[in-house]
Amino acid sequence: MIFTVEEINRDNTLLPGVSLGYRLYNGCGSENLIRAAIEAVNGEDSRGCSSKIQAVLGHSSSGVSKVINRILSSLSIPQVSHLSTCACLSDKRQYPTFFRTVPSDRFQITGLVQLMKYFDWRWVGIIYSTGLYSEEGTTEFVKDAGKEGICVEYSLLYSKSNEKRFDTVIATLRKSSAKVVLLFMSFYYVKIFLAKMETYNITGKQWVGTESWITQAHLASVDTKHILQGAMGFALPQASIPGLGDFLLSLKPSDEPQSDVVKAFWEKFFDCSFSPSNTSTMCTGTEDLRTVSNDYTDVEFFRAENNVYKAVYLLAYALHALLQCQNDSNPTTGKPCVSKDEVQPKLVLEHIKYVNFTTVNGAKVSFDENGDSIAQYDLVNWQMTDNGSVEIVNIGQYDTSFPDGEKFKLKKDTKIVWGGNNNEVPRSVCREPCPPGTRKAINKNKPVCCFDCFECPEGTISNQTNSPDCLICPPEFWPNEKRDRCLPKPTEYLSYKEIMGALLTGFGLVGVFLSLLISVIFLTHKETPIVRANNSELSFLLLLSLKLCFLCSLTFIGQPTEWSCMLRHTAFGITFVLCISCVLGKTIVVLMAFKATLPGRNVMKWFGPAQQRLSVLTFTLIQVVICILWLTINPPFPFKNMNHYKEKIILECALGSPVGFWAVLGYIGLLAVLCFILAFLARKLPDSFNEAKLITFSMLIFCAVWITFIPAYVSSPGKFTVAVEIFAILASSFGLLVCIFVPKCYIIIFRPEQNSKKHLMGKIPPRTL
Repeated sequence: MIFTVEEINRDNTLLPGVSLGYRLYNGCGSENLIRAAIEAVNGEDSRGCSSKIQAVLGHSSSGVSKVINRILSSLSIPQVSHLSTCACLSDKRQYPTFFRTVPSDRFQITGLVQLMKYFDWRWVGIIYSTGLYSEEGTTEFVKDAGKEGICVEYSLLYSKSNEKRFDTVIATLRKSSAKVVLLFMSFYYVKIFLAKMETYNITGKQWVGTESWITQAHLASVDTKHILQGAMGFALPQASIPGLGDFLLSLKPSDEPQSDVVKAFWEKFFDCSFSPSNTSTMCTGTEDLRTVSNDYTDVEFFRAENNVYKAVYLLAYALHALLQCQNDSNPTTGKPCVSKDEVQPKLVLEHIKYVNFTTVNGAKVSFDENGDSIAQYDLVNWQMTDNGSVEIVNIGQYDTSFPDGEKFKLKKDTKIVWGGNNNEVPRSVCREPCPPGTRKAINKNKPVCCFDCFECPEGTISNQTNSPDCLICPPEFWPNEKRDRCLPKPTEYLSYKEIMGALLTGFGLVGVFLSLLISVIFLTHKETPIVRANNSELSFLLLLSLKLCFLCSLTFIGQPTEWSCMLRHTAFGITFVLCISCVLGKTIVVLMAFKATLPGRNVMKWFGPAQQRLSVLTFTLIQVVICILWLTINPPFPFKNMNHYKEKIILECALGSPVGFWAVLGYIGLLAVLCFILAFLARKLPDSFNEAKLITFSMLIFCAVWITFIPAYVSSPGKFTVAVEIFAILASSFGLLVCIFVPKCYIIIFRPEQNSKKHLMGKIPPRTL
């Protein structure tokens, strides 16, 4: 302060023609404090200038500043503190004349919260001491931390006189899960606390400090290394003050011969005494401070001293603005101009509010509506050596003049030492974040950071950490195993590549092959009686329709398309009607042939080859008309069935019009039942003409298959529905092929002697000739 006052008085541009004076008061202790405040107000103990004071600089303690300002505010005397940081002093209703060049704890607390948020320290402990600074700061920190989702596991009060409280602190540190501990104390209490902590092996903690002690390197020792190694916190920014280093190092006891403080200071530094002593050498007063290495002689950079420097300049600029008026009023404040003899504290107070300047060392000074200056902090990290010495490294900064999102910054490529012997950023959480695939649920009986994680229900996902809700996948998507992504549902249809599809394809091709083989056998023996009997033309037409039946089963295999869906059902319906029409024709021929052998009857003329062809054509055209109506009104179409299975899509052919489907199937059933009835009636006809037994048995199989098909078709899921339909087609086709043609092939190949007209005619009973 003295250096700055002298520097200003030497400056011809600032306060020209005016010299600043000062008084020093002892503010330690409650008695000294009250007496100093009264003396300052009354103007007692002056030192070489007018007894009327215009402002008070100090105090470093927030509690002391509160008491002083209650006295000064009643007299409108401005107070400027260089180190009182309590956020409570920003309340202008209670402390209207209070200003400070040190940032309010309000900003430091915001910075500490941002620091913990940046490193994702969501579960912290706090140890604080008695006193306004610690108690108010801790309360504000807990509030702000809660807003950012940071929880306080414990908040413990440390008292130097209460051993039980200290034992509680030790026990809590040992059992707590929080890895980060905020030590919110003044330097005085931290020094005592660390001295007690030395004997306890408390490790694994990341200590975070406040500006009151985080730069006090002399706290470091070999015994405190396990505590302070890696500690970090916000400190007042470093600044160089030109000339101050030389000023401090040039101090001699002769400069203040009446000061016992300077003498004690000198004796400690040089291990000498101004009084004769047998244990130490005599002090000469000419010793050189540059030969001593300690905190006082470390004058390269300053922290708290820079706030004093700014405070003195603040008052000088306020006075300068008050006195330097060219017109009748001050251009800055609009207040009347005064001479130096008319200066009053309340006028100085008004001008302090509008001060805005930059010091020689580049520090900007201005105030907001609460009397707080711009907040700037250095983030420092304690990096200790094995011998207990410490290097306090600047690893980042917090500056409220920067835009949101840029206020807190870490320096790039700067080594950071972490507490708790960690090689990486310590994890301090009550519960690890809920990973994707789970949702976060708050437990009402625990702090908000101690939440629960529940797996997302079936069909839902969460793709973010700590997601509060699980999202339902779109209809065509389904969660993966981790339930953190929606993947396209796999599609299912009866494919040629799978075993079931391949087997059904194989059976279909076997059926086609057997039909061709039988056709070849019949064609090579077309002139034989067993082939010519019962209309060989219908037999060849029946074999052709059976080939088509086997082939139409293949249209049901493979991925459904618009054309395949229309083809499979219509082809199936028409080919089966053609097949049943041929069987029905053969059944009628058997009956007519028998009636024709009776005397006086000539019924074959009513059902000759032409009528047989016409009947087959007519029956088939009816089915064709039904299919055309079905395809015209509401045809089958490809459909993604997502209702039967949640996790996959069934690709199938929707019927379009169920009426059309059941009309096709019903018509086939009607012809099959009619054929079965006629064949059943003809089952006892003479063996030579009787193909009815074989037809009866084949139609019995046909009807049994398709009656069984209906419930199986309705109840089968997914691709099995198609498999059931194919099976019904193949089974009924094989039934017709085997029952009607295999016995004849057996006679043709293995019993050729029975394939003669004589043999066939020989079995006709006499009554039928």
